[in-house]
Amino acid sequence: MTAAFPTSQAIVIGGGLAGMTSANTILEFGGRVVVLDKSSFCGGNSSKATSGINGSETRTQKTKGIKDSNDLFLSDTLSGGAKKPEIAKVLVWESGPAVDWLMDKFNLDLSLVARLGGHSAERTHRGKERFPGMTITYALIQMVEKISENSGGTMSRIVTKARATQLIVDKKTVIGVEYVKGGQTLREFGPVIMCSGGFGADFTSDSLLSKYRPDLMHLPTSNGEHCTGDGIKMGEDVGANSLDLEWVQVHPTGLVKVDDPDAKVKFLAAEALRGVGGLLLDAEGNRFANELGRRDYVTGEMWKNKAPFRLCLNKAASDEIIWHCKHYTGRGVMKYYESGEALAKDMGVPVEKLAAAHQQHYEASKKQEADPEGGKWDAYPGGKSHDEPSGKTGVGKKFYHNVITGAQFAKEPFYVAIITPAIHYCMGGLETTKDGECMRNGKALPGLYVAGEAAGGVHGNNRLGGNSLLDCVVFGRVAGRHCAKYAFGEDGKFRPYPIEKRDRDVSQVIIQ
Repeated sequence: MTAAFPTSQAIVIGGGLAGMTSANTILEFGGRVVVLDKSSFCGGNSSKATSGINGSETRTQKTKGIKDSNDLFLSDTLSGGAKKPEIAKVLVWESGPAVDWLMDKFNLDLSLVARLGGHSAERTHRGKERFPGMTITYALIQMVEKISENSGGTMSRIVTKARATQLIVDKKTVIGVEYVKGGQTLREFGPVIMCSGGFGADFTSDSLLSKYRPDLMHLPTSNGEHCTGDGIKMGEDVGANSLDLEWVQVHPTGLVKVDDPDAKVKFLAAEALRGVGGLLLDAEGNRFANELGRRDYVTGEMWKNKAPFRLCLNKAASDEIIWHCKHYTGRGVMKYYESGEALAKDMGVPVEKLAAAHQQHYEASKKQEADPEGGKWDAYPGGKSHDEPSGKTGVGKKFYHNVITGAQFAKEPFYVAIITPAIHYCMGGLETTKDGECMRNGKALPGLYVAGEAAGGVHGNNRLGGNSLLDCVVFGRVAGRHCAKYAFGEDGKFRPYPIEKRDRDVSQVIIQ
């Protein structure tokens, strides 16, 4: 067996956002690409993402007058859980160009910006309608499909129902992949970008979840059934390093469907629902946490308090994210209440108690506005907080949005969901370099790249909301660029045709 390099073809395993970003990047650089996905259609978990994609110093932020910087975003990401500054810096510094690339190259609407938990500025971008993950991912899928159609399949191909089983290695270099489709074992040759996702839906006895986090096996999951860690295992089989596999994020707001409360797979409430002002209440109507704290923190506080828990959006908050609210209501996982009185009655809690909780929250917001650093409690991600319920947990609230008084509560309409913690995201995976390369014994493993949830080392022990789609786009582009450089050879003479000046200019962000 001989490695055929330089080559013009790259192989992408996984058809979610990371995979489709990698594929589009390979195509931008003049390469050919084949995308393999074991499902009957592409999209993966990326198409379920509901809050948006983070970006600092973006065109949208500048248009809206939002003060943000790469340095501030990097600080938030490191405080949020990331442990490798050199990797986090790529994620952050590439975020603005990534968001602008999506808008420019794919004509996507990312004109709305919200603040999610753990962020010091509004930087999570979404459009006016539909879920951003679906909108972004499908736009990239359609571009690969369009190029395939226009080129007669010579430049790009998407192969579904194709289950990758092992990487092909020659002289310690990955040169292709073997996969099964329709009962046949087939092969593709070229460098491989692993974009196959995590393992948050594999509850079998020999799963990575069972091995590394058996304590979570009883929980529901937000992941599709395809999330079984295949790519991570294939990488390990050829010597690629993995890391942080024990770090599995449990999201606090899995949506409970009242007529099927024990469903193993849960639809997820967008973190943006809290970003626009949604409050969390326990069974007795108490606020118990900073709604904009880290996901692991909010989940931990839920386990200390009494279920069922509710996520409550007043009129101003729900109006700001009304498409989501109506969609959730239509799916039976959120309920509209004409008044706070009706909500209190349904909860079996005195309306006065819920009004008092909203009044306390309102007063804390006003004190924070008047005296930002004079609060009694430590705030997250820094400073001081005037909010007692969250302050007592050590993670005081300092950012407020769409706040109402206690006097408004009884007559105020609400959208409300019952929520429960659910397995959501695997921070661990195949160790990545800042160039998207997989690692083996401390060095880059030739011919193997990784992006998205299959990668380890990007988020550390906790991922901030909005950094998942960002990870897919940033490291999909990074891996795509470096895979193209590797495939074409250092001088690039094997590139089938010249790339546009605009794309060549963009590539200078990483490739000098």
